[in-house]
Amino acid sequence: MSNVDNAVVDMYEQLPVPFGLVRFGVAPDHPDVKNCQDKFTEVASSPNFNFVGNIDIGKDLQLASLQANYNAVVFAYGASKDRKLGINGEENLKGIYSARAFVGWYNGLPEYADLAPNLSAGEEAIVVGQGNVALDIARTLLCDIDRLRKTDMTEQAVATFSESRVKRVRVVGRRGPMQASFTIKEVRELMNLPSVMFEPISPSLFPPDPKSLPRTARRLTELLQKGSTTAPSESLRKWSLDFFLSPTSFNAFSGSSNQLSSMTFAKNQINDDDPFSSSARVSTTGETVTLPTSVAFRSIGYRAEAIPGMQDIGIPFDTQLGVIPNDGKGRIFTDTEFGPGTLPGMYCSGWVKRGPTGVIASTMEDAFSTAEAIAEDWETGKPFLRGGDGWEVLKGEIKSQKVRSVTWEDWKRIDAAEKQRGMNKEKEREKITRVEDMLKVLD
Repeated sequence: MSNVDNAVVDMYEQLPVPFGLVRFGVAPDHPDVKNCQDKFTEVASSPNFNFVGNIDIGKDLQLASLQANYNAVVFAYGASKDRKLGINGEENLKGIYSARAFVGWYNGLPEYADLAPNLSAGEEAIVVGQGNVALDIARTLLCDIDRLRKTDMTEQAVATFSESRVKRVRVVGRRGPMQASFTIKEVRELMNLPSVMFEPISPSLFPPDPKSLPRTARRLTELLQKGSTTAPSESLRKWSLDFFLSPTSFNAFSGSSNQLSSMTFAKNQINDDDPFSSSARVSTTGETVTLPTSVAFRSIGYRAEAIPGMQDIGIPFDTQLGVIPNDGKGRIFTDTEFGPGTLPGMYCSGWVKRGPTGVIASTMEDAFSTAEAIAEDWETGKPFLRGGDGWEVLKGEIKSQKVRSVTWEDWKRIDAAEKQRGMNKEKEREKITRVEDMLKVLD
């Protein structure tokens, strides 16, 4: 493995707090998944690392300034927008939320502090999409409120969930169980929720002989066929995986109400000869079905957007895929008048590198790959940017704009304040959900 001796790394973060998706995207009842924060904290203790929080790159600090003051710039800012369904009622009815907004809200993301989702309009909920985030939402809706109180979920969110009337959650996908993207762990957690029943899936949707499937697919099939541990007579709430349905409209109550009351779906069928192939495609049958719901969540993926100023410094961006073109190892790839090639000193990592797929572990591996590419290029003498003194110079530019930057020591004070707030409520931490309140801790 290559390395760069005495390298200094400045990490810019838009918020005053670190950890990004680990802090704001991981389900509150999955604290073990957040253990990677410990490794980050260890790295942050290095004298050659600078955390620069509360800086909006492209607004507070221009990309051209980064290009002029570093040997290398790595874009690792993920996917900040969610995909929309583009169907009737999506923009004007109450009770429709994106997965990103909902998860961000109950995890304390400042951007969604005022979301105020209404979970008390009715007993039915629909989640469109069948990935792990969709199952996170379903589990959180069905989870016992006392369990949520013990997590780092915000008190505002706990109060909203305590008033929830939702008793039935449908997790809907356009293909079948053999094409769904959720994982065994997520399904098992839902199956084991106390007092929550899973509605059985038709045996016709599974291969006649599950033993012929690859190991992971076989285990998932067996889990889905086995179902939940809660008997119908013991259940207080229930959930289902509804397959071969594509949403066509959100519907409101008749009259002048703009409150969501149901969703209409087109029924699908498998096109391929092998209906149990993970890549099988579907088409509509021409039939539709309307399902009641008072609240709906779209969980159909995320996308990254270009940072202002990218074009000015020659960084390409694929708006269709939501990624920065690269060589697969993180070197930013572009076409020049001399032909295609990589841009000296310009790299990317994470979802903006390969699209919004994978879990935290795979994203970490992806980061290692990009870091290895940088070190290899440095070791072999490939061209880089002209460099400079990085943050030591740029902090003056920030001060002139009267923007308040946040250091790692500042974050420790915010961290301590959150833990103290949590201690008062007998939980690990109570997150501060507004940037201005985070900064007040430092005054």
